[in-house]
Amino acid sequence: MLAGMSEPSPEQLDPEDRKILTLARSARARNAVPEGAAVRDETGRTYVAGSVELASLRLSALRTAVAMAVASGAKSLEAAAVVGESEQPAAEDLAAVRDLGGPGTPVLLAGPDGTHRATVPAG
Repeated sequence: MLAGMSEPSPEQLDPEDRKILTLARSARARNAVPEGAAVRDETGRTYVAGSVELASLRLSALRTAVAMAVASGAKSLEAAAVVGESEQPAAEDLAAVRDLGGPGTPVLLAGPDGTHRATVPAG
């Protein structure tokens, strides 16, 4: 496990954090993409996205969700979640979350089935 990551414990997850994990899992399944992600802004609004893979544009699901939040006027993030095969978030994903939410913003990681594996701070 990476430094800074906490052990998963479903009973410790806030209902709102469980919600963004569920939304991220649903985006992944619905769009048949490698990753699904969701972020929650300072007002409680959620933004959901899947990974984008075009010939001219490649974005992870998490960076896409952060971009959607920014484009919708979010000023900050409370939390982020990503569902996929990866065991750890990419540095670029953490940077995007950190840019909008700050270094302490929790990023929840889950496997393809939506099972929470770990939480890591964006910073």
